[in-house]
Amino acid sequence: MDQDNVLVMEHISKSFPGVKALSDVHLTVRRGTVHALMGENGAGKSTLMKVLIGMYIPDEGSISFLGNPVKIENTQQALRMGISMIHQELSPEPYMTVAENIYLGREPVGRLGLIDKKKMVADTRALLERLEININPNAVMRTLSVANTQMVEIAKAISYDSSLIIMDEPTSAITEREVAQLFRMIRTLREQGVGIIYITHKMDEVFQIADEITVLRDGQYIATVPAAQTDRNSLIAMMVGRELTNLFPKEDAPIGEVVLSVRNLTRNGIVHDVSFDLRRGEILGLSGLMGAGRTEVIEGIFGIKPIDAGTITIMGKEVQIKSPTDAIRHGMALLTEDRKLTGIMGVLSVRDNMMIASLESYAKAGFLNKKIINETCAREKTRLELKTPSMDQLIRNLSGGNQQKVLVSRWLLTVPEILILDEPTRGIDVGAKSEIHRLMSKLAQEGKAIIMISSELPEILGMSDRVLVMHDGRVGGEFARKDATQENIMRAATGQGEVAAV
Repeated sequence: MDQDNVLVMEHISKSFPGVKALSDVHLTVRRGTVHALMGENGAGKSTLMKVLIGMYIPDEGSISFLGNPVKIENTQQALRMGISMIHQELSPEPYMTVAENIYLGREPVGRLGLIDKKKMVADTRALLERLEININPNAVMRTLSVANTQMVEIAKAISYDSSLIIMDEPTSAITEREVAQLFRMIRTLREQGVGIIYITHKMDEVFQIADEITVLRDGQYIATVPAAQTDRNSLIAMMVGRELTNLFPKEDAPIGEVVLSVRNLTRNGIVHDVSFDLRRGEILGLSGLMGAGRTEVIEGIFGIKPIDAGTITIMGKEVQIKSPTDAIRHGMALLTEDRKLTGIMGVLSVRDNMMIASLESYAKAGFLNKKIINETCAREKTRLELKTPSMDQLIRNLSGGNQQKVLVSRWLLTVPEILILDEPTRGIDVGAKSEIHRLMSKLAQEGKAIIMISSELPEILGMSDRVLVMHDGRVGGEFARKDATQENIMRAATGQGEVAAV
């Protein structure tokens, strides 16, 4: 066995009822390298990683780790062997502290057999300082931002001193500064001989950090190539099996009357005096750095969090929105940032997740019309090109991109006039992104008014008719499509710009 390889997976196959998730897949990771694992949602990346960490037992194939054949039967065995993973869907213990989360299940014990909390906090503080992560070890997890929660997960994975670390979308919820910090950590680990499997949909990151790239498509192995010997277009072609000519299929839509008017919206200490209008047929991009207040503005508009001042007017009439129920009643819908925490209901089927917000429309005399429900689901499955073996499948078993499509469909079935999309393509592959973008453009042409929050500047620039930039809880800039450049947006996001006339 080649001792230069930390991991060799050969001929891996795995089937579930109604679908073959992996078919004869190969993956070889060399010591001290970053190996990007690429593919569309549903390509088999997550399934392959779950096989590697013992969550799934493969139907066929073999695994060698550090030169030795192994059979990995559970995640604890994988950790003991030296394989750790940063998961895309964050799942901390929310009522425990940072230190308790990092050392959960392996807490230091004192002479009397009791947990040595003082040592645990000290070890956590030393770990975070070494990684240049400025978070209090005693902070309770539920009080942290999504970005800081992600950094704790990264620190936890590194704390195992593993020979192989799997990073699944590690930058999906962190700022550019934190991405640079993560890349410094990765380069240090690489110099120490650690192998890293890096899963991301962000092409720029792949070519910045990866040594080699393996591409999967539809559960099959396509190729492994040196990152320096391929380019973005070739990689996309391998991933989707076709040239993807238009990632941002923005089409002109007639811009109509103002449907939503927000004036002087304030949440004390968080959002300050925010005002804007949203018109029928318009996609309003809401940009800004992490923590700028984008999501907090939307929480106030949608009634998730109370506002302290300001007015909201819908279709020319001032409204009081005290809860999401009020917002929905006034024709609003919200696709939230965190699919797992506030989106999908993992223990329910695809059908139930799709229909749950609009069930009243399919009831008569207290009984649901299952025939129409099934017809509606079939139509939505076709319209959104949803990949699932059955509408009875648990939604948690779908890829992230397909889960997102179900959530989009859920809200479209409520027939909203105002659609708010918070990071609609976070953690979604290039093919699914293009489909979501195409759907957004079509909805705008149908007269829907859309607010799109995105941390990805190409998405903001590619899909927005107008861009509102947040900085420190305030509107830092506002730009028409023709004036919305990367430079203008970044200046406004960092407080260096001026609000442009629109």
